Amino acid sequence: MLTPGARKAKIKTVFRVASGNFLEMYDFMIFGYFSAAIGRAYFPATSEFASLMFSMTTFAVGFMIRPLGAIFLGAYIDHVGRRKGLLVTLAMMSVGTLTIAMVPGYETIGLFAPIIVVFGRLCQGFSAGVELGGVSVYLSEIATPGHKGFYVSWQSGSQQVAVVFAGVLGYALSNLMRPEDLQAWGWRIPMIVGCLIIPFIYLIRRTLQETDDFAARSHHPSPQEIYTGVLANWRIVITGVAMVVMTSVSFYTITAYTPTFGKDILKLTQSDALLVTLCVGLSNLFWLPVMGSLSDRIGRRPLLVVFTVIAILTAYPTMTWLVSQPTFTRLLLVELWLSFIYASYNGAMVVHLTEIVPPEVRTAGFSLAYSLATTVGGSTPAIVTYLIHATGNRAMPGAWLSLAAAIALVATWMSRPAAKPPSSHSVGSSSRKSRPRVSRPDTPINTSAIIAGTAMMAAAIPNAGTNASTLRPCAIRPPILLQPATQPVARPRTMTG
Repeated sequence: MLTPGARKAKIKTVFRVASGNFLEMYDFMIFGYFSAAIGRAYFPATSEFASLMFSMTTFAVGFMIRPLGAIFLGAYIDHVGRRKGLLVTLAMMSVGTLTIAMVPGYETIGLFAPIIVVFGRLCQGFSAGVELGGVSVYLSEIATPGHKGFYVSWQSGSQQVAVVFAGVLGYALSNLMRPEDLQAWGWRIPMIVGCLIIPFIYLIRRTLQETDDFAARSHHPSPQEIYTGVLANWRIVITGVAMVVMTSVSFYTITAYTPTFGKDILKLTQSDALLVTLCVGLSNLFWLPVMGSLSDRIGRRPLLVVFTVIAILTAYPTMTWLVSQPTFTRLLLVELWLSFIYASYNGAMVVHLTEIVPPEVRTAGFSLAYSLATTVGGSTPAIVTYLIHATGNRAMPGAWLSLAAAIALVATWMSRPAAKPPSSHSVGSSSRKSRPRVSRPDTPINTSAIIAGTAMMAAAIPNAGTNASTLRPCAIRPPILLQPATQPVARPRTMTG
C-alpha cells in the first residue's frame, strides 16, 4: 500500500513520462484534422480528391518510417536506459513539429514546400517509432504489484488528452475564424501552439529518474545483442503486430479520420465533426484506465477476445446505419460505440504486449511490433479514402475495422506470455522448459517461508538406518525458479552415504 507521499510521487512520474507521448499524438492529430487544408497548401492538384490523397499519403509517411525508429532508438533505450532514450525521442519530435509549422506554402517556395513537409513527417515518425514503446515499458517497470494494467493504460490516456486538446482547439478555431481564413493560414495556429509546448515538456521530462528495474540489471545488452534478440523472438513480434493492428486501425478511424470523414464524406459541418472527435477523446480517456484496471483483476486475454469479437460483429453494421442517413447524433453515437470497443481492447492489449516480450529486448521488440502495425493502422485515413472512392460505399471504414479485428482475434488466441530467461546474459535465447509468466501481475512469493518449510520437511525424513554422522552437510536452497534471473543457475549438491 502506497503512502500519500509515495502515491503523489508516482502520479508526478506518470505525468512526466507521458507528457512527450501527448506531444507526439497532438502533432499527428492536428495534421489529420487539417489534412484537407494542408493538402491545398503544400500539394496543389487538379482535383480535391488528388490533393487530399497527397496530404493523407504524407500523413502515412510518418508511420512508414516508424519501424526504423523502433529498431535503432529501441536498441538505444534498451542499452543506455529509459530516461536518456525518452529525451532523445522528444528532441527529434520537436524538429519535425517546428519544420511543419514554419515552412511556407507551395505558392511561395514551390517544390521545396512538400519536400520539407515530408522531411518533418519523417522526423516525427522516426521518433514516434519508439516513443510509445519507451513510455509503455517505463510505466510497466514503475507500476506497483497488481496494478500494471492501470499504470500502462496512461500511455494511451495521454494520447486521449492530446485528442481532446487538439479537438477543443480545432473546434474553437472553426467557430471563431472564417472558413477561408482557417483554410488559408488558420490551420498553422495549432501547430505553433505545439511548438510552444515543447520547452515545458523538455523541462519536466529531464527530471525523470531511471527505472529501478533497468538500473538493477547487472548486464545491459549491446545494440548488436538486442538486434539478435529481436530476431530470435520474431514470432512474438509478428504476433504483436497482428494484435496492435486492431488498436491502430480503430484509433485512427475514430480520431484522426473523423473530421475528414464527417466533413468531406458525410457532408456535415467541420465544427460538428471536431466536436464528435472531442467527445471521442473524452470517452477514450474514461474507458482506458477503467479497462486497464479490469485487466489487472480478470486477466488480459478475456478482454482481448471479447472485444475483438464485438468489433467483428458490429463495426460494419453501425457504420452502414450511419451513412444511410448522416446526422450529428448518429455520427456521435457510432463513434462513441467504436470508442468503447477501442479503449476496452487497448486497455488490456498494451500491457499484455509488454508482458509477452522478453525484458532484455522489451523496448525494441515492443516498439517494432507496434510501429509495424501502425504503418497499416496509421494509413487508415488514406486507405479508407481510397476504398470509399473506389467502391462508392461510405461504410467501408467499418469493413476495414472488422478485418483488423479478425486479425487481432487470431493473434490474441496464439499469444503467450514470455518465459523468464535463466540469465541476463542470454539475450535472444529461449528455453522450452522455462515456466511461462502469467499475463496477470505476479503474486508476491514468500521465499523465506518456502525455505523454512523445506528445511522442516528435510528434518522430518527418517534416516532409514543410515548413520547420520557419515552424511556430508547439504545446504538447503530455494527452488531454482525462485532465484533471480540475473544469477547463474547452481547445481544442487548431492548427499553421499
